[in-house]
Amino acid sequence: MSDDHEMQDGLDWIHASDDDAFEDEMTGAEGHHAVVPASDSLPERIYLLPIHNRPFFPAQVQPLVINRERWEETIRRVGDTPHRTVGLAFVGETGVEELGGEDFPEIGTAVRVHKLQGEDQQIQFIAQGMRRFRIQRWLSKEPPYLVEVSYPREPVDAEEDETRAYAMALINGIKELLPINPLYGEELKHYLNRFSPHEPGPLTDFAAAITSAKGPELQDVLATLPVMDRMQKVLPLLRKEIDVAQLQSEISEQVNAQMQERQREFFLREQLKVIQRELGISKDDRENDVDTFRARLEGRVVPERVMERIDDELDKLSVLETGSPEYGTTRNYLDWLTAMPWGVNSQDQLDLSHARTVLDRDHDGLNDVKERIVEFLAEGTFKGGVGGSILLLVGPPGVGKTSVGRSIADALGREFYRFSVGGMRDEAEIKGHRRTYIGAMPGKLVQALKEVEVENPVIMLDEIDKMGQSFQGDPASALLEVLDPEQNVDFLDHYLDVRLDLSKVLFVCTANTLDSIPPALLDRMEQIRLSGYIAEEKVAIAKHFLWPKLLKRDRIPKKRINLTDAALRQVIEGYAREAGVRQLEKQLHRIVRKAAVKLLEAEQQSVRVSVNNLETYLGPPIFRKEQVMKGEGVITGLAWTSMGGATLSVEAGKVHALDRGFKLTGQLGDVMKESANIAYSYVLGHLGDYGADTDFFDSAFVHLHVPEGATPKDGPSAGVTMATALLSLARHHALDRPLAMTGELTLTGQVLPVGGIREKVIAARRSDIFELILPEANRRDYDELPDYLKEGLTVHFAGRYRDVAKVVFD
Repeated sequence: MSDDHEMQDGLDWIHASDDDAFEDEMTGAEGHHAVVPASDSLPERIYLLPIHNRPFFPAQVQPLVINRERWEETIRRVGDTPHRTVGLAFVGETGVEELGGEDFPEIGTAVRVHKLQGEDQQIQFIAQGMRRFRIQRWLSKEPPYLVEVSYPREPVDAEEDETRAYAMALINGIKELLPINPLYGEELKHYLNRFSPHEPGPLTDFAAAITSAKGPELQDVLATLPVMDRMQKVLPLLRKEIDVAQLQSEISEQVNAQMQERQREFFLREQLKVIQRELGISKDDRENDVDTFRARLEGRVVPERVMERIDDELDKLSVLETGSPEYGTTRNYLDWLTAMPWGVNSQDQLDLSHARTVLDRDHDGLNDVKERIVEFLAEGTFKGGVGGSILLLVGPPGVGKTSVGRSIADALGREFYRFSVGGMRDEAEIKGHRRTYIGAMPGKLVQALKEVEVENPVIMLDEIDKMGQSFQGDPASALLEVLDPEQNVDFLDHYLDVRLDLSKVLFVCTANTLDSIPPALLDRMEQIRLSGYIAEEKVAIAKHFLWPKLLKRDRIPKKRINLTDAALRQVIEGYAREAGVRQLEKQLHRIVRKAAVKLLEAEQQSVRVSVNNLETYLGPPIFRKEQVMKGEGVITGLAWTSMGGATLSVEAGKVHALDRGFKLTGQLGDVMKESANIAYSYVLGHLGDYGADTDFFDSAFVHLHVPEGATPKDGPSAGVTMATALLSLARHHALDRPLAMTGELTLTGQVLPVGGIREKVIAARRSDIFELILPEANRRDYDELPDYLKEGLTVHFAGRYRDVAKVVFD
């Protein structure tokens, strides 16, 4: 079938045009069709089609797809011409809507259209590259684009040695590309048979066309007419293509080799498994799991009922398919069950001297706490062990509760495991999830035993006063079974569903306050109070622990930063006055950081931190020296807070004498308001007994104020202080010496005991108050204080308020 017939078959959907303009464009001046040289039958006027990806070369024959809606008219007109030739011009990334005559290159390729077909929104045809053309004149700069062209000569001397050498290099490069990249295939071989060194022009175009060079580079090749220059540009592009193809081939070979090696290894391993299984010298995964679990139990004393459960689960595991979900569930259950330290216990070191050494090594001060722990260990020596005890360390933040628990474990030579129950709201964290739930896990206690691998560790439950409640349960109630020596012998974890003996575990709990701990839980624990540190203890802790730890952590030699004792004491008094030492450590860390900057920037060998330059490191002091308030109706009381002890001034003043009244301010809680009313009533009824004017309050409006009104205050221990302030006002008697007091007052004048005596004594010493009045019922608490806290103090004990008045007002 001829080309003409093929063309006409493809144009069944295109109608011949009788457009006069079309005829005028394609005819000459005499009204006849333009005559072109018979040698190549190429017209002087052709329509243009823009192409975007890469230019089309005369040596190419390949299908093209164009947009039907935009270029249908152009293709129709081309189809109505006898030569059926269209010009292809590379326009790069320029959008079709933005194309103008200046966007088309001067040189393009004239192609003949074959096998034209139209489908939906596209037109497809086979383009046969013919020759380069040069645009001479634009006849239409709007689609369909029509131009007048010439076909430039391509100068070449095919017989020159240099030309032949380049041509041979191109042929060799193409042949080299054949075995590397199979994409070119038989078609490439077919083209090579058509080209020879005697026709370097088409050969060069073909070599350029098969490369993956970018469009502008290929357009540069297309626009180069001298064949020798063109070959010099194409040869590097071809060599680059060969290098890329070789690299791609090497990568493919490596990947294939690795895949083949893995497949070979996989097949060999599978064959080995089958052979070993047939010979009875290997086991499958299921048998390996069973053997692993049985091996874990060798040498362990497993309770009979637990062993029965393990045997039942192992029998179930041996018949399940390894790929079934139940196999994974059963395997995980056995993994936990066999990982428990059944019958494995560490030997306790009940050596009291060793315990004292460890406690003194890790902590300065806290002598009463250390003594209580030594007593606890001494009791265990006679008992044969200290298991089953539950200690509760209560004290302000930063006093060392957690580190005391760790020291107890070191003193006993036991494993230590700590987890915080602060914020815990799910009782499953304690007792585990039931195995019916997805993602079920044992509770924290089972996890602790698995990790420490003994039945008698020291387990610390931190922040036990900060547990919460939610719809998921009440973890504090779940702890009742754990912390009851009578019940934790048979502790039941929901996941394991077998009884565990927790009676050998030493539980150490920590809390800041006792208020939020449920009474039933508090009743099961033995309390040890850590009340905080006085300045002397903080100095010792900073010298022996905090300062060396900070320098060691930052790897700074001790000699390079010198902190004087006076500066250290000033840090404690002015910047870190809380009960614990956490804030003290932060302030010391600030000093280390700023000193390190000076050592580096000023290139100093050492830095000395003294009282004189301390403010350059820490700024102005946060706390000033507490000035004890004085005057008529002003009395200093002692209060306890969760952060330690504090001094509390109470002011009573007469506002006017117009009528009788009583007013309270200072952010007081309900209990403290009641104490104030009781004090007012008691003083009002006993003014004559204490030498005051009995008519004073009849016409006096009295205002009672507790300073620092932004801080909430509550508790009954300020009753005595308030009564004394009111009596001082009524007697017009100002206190002439530093004196502080605490105690609850009743309507009958009895002074009842209060808590926090140690913290209150520390607060008084911090404010340089060395004369105190305490309830008679608290004498025993005071006597138990260490001697260094009682040194220099004058303490009066009062059973009734008259004892207080006698001390204050003589």
